[in-house]
Amino acid sequence: MTGWSFAFSRRWIGYLALVVVFALVCVSLGFWQIARRAEALAEIDRVESNWSAEPVPLDDALPELDSFDISQKYLPVTMTGVYLTDDQRLARNRPRDGSPGFEVLTPLQLADGTVFIVNRGWLPTGSQQDAPDVVPEAPSGEVTVVARLKAGEPRLAGRSASGNEVATIELADMAELVGEPTYTGAYGLLDSEVPAPESRPAAAAKPALDEGPHLSYAFQWFVFALLGFIGFGWAVRNEYRMLNADDPEERERALERERRRAKKAKTDAAVEDEILDAEHTAAR
Repeated sequence: MTGWSFAFSRRWIGYLALVVVFALVCVSLGFWQIARRAEALAEIDRVESNWSAEPVPLDDALPELDSFDISQKYLPVTMTGVYLTDDQRLARNRPRDGSPGFEVLTPLQLADGTVFIVNRGWLPTGSQQDAPDVVPEAPSGEVTVVARLKAGEPRLAGRSASGNEVATIELADMAELVGEPTYTGAYGLLDSEVPAPESRPAAAAKPALDEGPHLSYAFQWFVFALLGFIGFGWAVRNEYRMLNADDPEERERALERERRRAKKAKTDAAVEDEILDAEHTAAR
């Protein structure tokens, strides 16, 4: 089989099909990384827009108990009520700066009887037990709270907790615990309390404004897709040269390639000789 007819054989058509599948997978992964970058940029925009915004009344931001839109993430809201400390829970498995710990969830009952879950901050795991050494007490009596909105977490299969701990911040479960009408669309990351207690758990840190390496990863996947076709072309060309080695025109092209390689090798050797001569002259 001479010429290019071999490229239309079942074997080479199968190779091409594999390359196409490989390229499609790479391209889809590239677009997935672009989508991930878009999500990261949207998150950065929410942080920049909401984190330092002026607080708005809770019932203005969340008119219904299950209200919440992702655009409201980190939006500060203000409310006044009384902490239900008997229903306070610790969310376990909350690492921070490489250290294990807990987040303190304290229900705040508002004047109309509804309850909003406040995440009062982070505490490290104790030195002698799998629990905080000390949990600072929430202010007693009426307190005015400013907190940043955040969506509740899903229930995770296989993750459990006991006692006064919870595995995730699943707001429907917290509502059952409290037994009162409870906001289930979002909870709040505590920013401030008035009156302020003597001590409180560590406040939530402002998220890092980092879009991550998604764009470079996307570029790499697109390059991999292109390299698949380049490799296929290289293999087809080599197959053509082997099958047509006796063709006069192909022999002439092969000789021309040999001459170019020899010339390049000679040129490289000449450059190396010049460098050695220059070093020898400098040494004298």
